[in-house]
Formats: sequence, C-alpha cells, structure tokens
Amino acid sequence: MVTYLDADTAPLRNLGQIRLYKQSDFEGMRKASQLTARCLDELVDIVKPGVTTNEIDRFVFEFGMDNGALPATLNYRGYTKSTCTSINHVVCHGIPDDKPLREGDIVNIDVTYVLDGWYGDSSRMYPVGKIKRAAERLLEVTHKCLMLGIAEVKPGARIGAIGAAIQSYAEAERCSVVRDFCGHGVGRIFHDAPNILHYGKRDEGPEMRPGMIFTIEPMINLGKPHVKVLADGWTAVTRDRSLTAQYEHAVGVTETGCEIFTLSPAGLDRPGLPPLEG
Repeated sequence: MVTYLDADTAPLRNLGQIRLYKQSDFEGMRKASQLTARCLDELVDIVKPGVTTNEIDRFVFEFGMDNGALPATLNYRGYTKSTCTSINHVVCHGIPDDKPLREGDIVNIDVTYVLDGWYGDSSRMYPVGKIKRAAERLLEVTHKCLMLGIAEVKPGARIGAIGAAIQSYAEAERCSVVRDFCGHGVGRIFHDAPNILHYGKRDEGPEMRPGMIFTIEPMINLGKPHVKVLADGWTAVTRDRSLTAQYEHAVGVTETGCEIFTLSPAGLDRPGLPPLEG
C-alpha cells in the first residue's frame, strides 16, 4: 500500500513513503538543480582527451565550494569523491582517478549539489573528442529515452508509464535497459521513495501526485542489460562490456504536468551540442 507524506512535517530520512512538497518548495529545488546544471555546462569545455577524471572531480568540488554548495556524494557511505565518472562500458558509479580520457571515449558525469538543504541531482554524457557513430547513436537514443520518460510525468498517471515509454523506445532501437539501478525520490533527501524503474507497464506503480520530486535516469546499453559491480563496491559495468550511456534529470510533478529542474541554462544537455569535433 503506497502512502504519501506532507514533506513539511515528515522527518528527513527515507521512510519508504512518498513525500509531497508544496509548489513553493520548488524554488529551493530550482536553485540547487540550476547550480548542478551550470556545473555540467562548464564541464563541456573541460572534457577532452588527456584530462583525468580526478581533474574533473576537483573542478566539481571547487565549483560547489565557490557557490556555497557541497557535493552530495563526498563521503556518502564511504565514497570519497565529489562526482561519479562512468566511461564507455561503466554503467554508473565510476570512481574518478588519474587515468586520462582518450579520444573516442564517452563519459557520464553525475553531479549532485546540496544547496540550502536541497539536492540538485543530474548527469549527462560527454563525448571525448571525435566519437564513433555507434556511440553517437547510443547517446541520442538514451537522451530520447529520458525525454520520453519525462513526457509521461503528470498528475494521475502511474509511475510505470515512465518506464514503459523508456523501455518501448530503447528496445525498438535495438538497445537494452539496465534493470539493476533506477531513479529515485529526491528533494531534501538524496535518495528517497519512490523508486523510478526505467522499464515496466503503464498501469503499474504508484500514482503521480502534485508535489512529488524524483529523478529519471535511464541507463541504456548497446548490448545486453546485465551488469556487475566490481570489487571496489561501487563501479557497475556491463557484463558483455558493451557501451552504455545515461542521462538524468530531476523533475517535479505540478498541477498540470511536470517541471524539469536540471535543464541546462545554455541548452547544452542534449547530445551533439556543442557539435562534435572532427
């Protein structure tokens, strides 16, 4: 049985119940999310061959500090970095290190800033120099999956409609949807109810209601959907070592539809923008 909570009176921990925020609360979410989006915009000019993911991580930390925000991943459950950097066949939770990016890589950079108690959570794919057409197409399909999922967000619809739209499109494009990870409630808590599956049936799952805030973050593989987590306890990779991609936005359910909090202010959160080099 799904229950809903008034976010103003609920304790700040995951209770397994769906938190409903006031529309006036959305302003705090906007500020945190737009700071995250601006950081991801800045990274467009930083991600290039020869740059290490540790350098990217350092930029994310310093950008947050300069703007009065903390990276949510720093020291989260023992994680020691300010971002996750997932390259090529790494599905998610890749740990930044001193290995330089190479021409043709694709990398997902996942950033969450905590600003005034609000968590702005978003991730994007970045091409490293000139990438192959198969990788370019995967980025396009994955971003389209995200936007199709977001298009299903409205009061009265079921959360399953999000996953159904994503799965239908991805599989029609001969790609697969990772099932081991999902989107989640967010707002004043980093990971909250409900889980947002990126596959499923339209009429399943809790009803979406105004005031809900959550992430949609499909992970789409060129190969099979199966993943494994490496010995470090964080890094998830495709079992068949196929390329994988992910885009993520944080959204809020409004009275008439939804608001995307983490949209790029410069319009840089879509694949191919800025144009690929070469």
